[in-house]
Amino acid sequence: MLHKKVCMLGSFSVGKTSLVRRFVESIFSDTYLTTVGVKIDKKVFQVSGQDLTLMLWDIYGEDQFQSLRMSYLRGASGYLLVADGTRRATVDKVMAIQEQAEKALGPVRFVVVLNKCDLTDQWEIEPEKENELASRGWSVIRTSAKTGEGVELAFETLARAMLST
Repeated sequence: MLHKKVCMLGSFSVGKTSLVRRFVESIFSDTYLTTVGVKIDKKVFQVSGQDLTLMLWDIYGEDQFQSLRMSYLRGASGYLLVADGTRRATVDKVMAIQEQAEKALGPVRFVVVLNKCDLTDQWEIEPEKENELASRGWSVIRTSAKTGEGVELAFETLARAMLST
C-alpha cells in the first residue's frame, strides 16, 4: 500500500479542517476551532484500483502575523491550496502560498480548492479569476465542506496526480 503526505494550505478560516473532517469522517460542524500548529489525520481509499493511504497534514491558517512553516511541508507528495469563495483576498493568498511551497518542495502536485460554494449569494470570486488559475495549468475545484460537494473529487484529483508522477 502506498502512503502519501498531503498538506492543507491556505489562509485562516477558509475551511481546511472542515474539508479534512468531511473527507475523513463524512461530517461537518459549524463550530469554528482555530488550528494551532498542525493536526494529522489519515484516510485509506482506492484510486484507480490501488489502495492509497493519505496522511493529511492540516496546517494552521496563514495570516499577517504568521507565515507558513516550511518544515511542515517536508516530505509532502502534494497539497491542497484552499481559498474561501466568499473572501476574494484568500485567492491572492493561495497564489502567494503556492510560490512559497514550490520554492520549498519543488514541482509537487497540488489542487486549488475554492471552498464554501454552497454560499452562492456571498460568492466573491469572479469566473475570470478562476479562469486565470486554470490558465496556469492548475486544477481548480469548487467545494463545500458543509454539503460535501466536490470534496471527494478534490482529494481524488490530487491523489491521481500524485500517482501519475
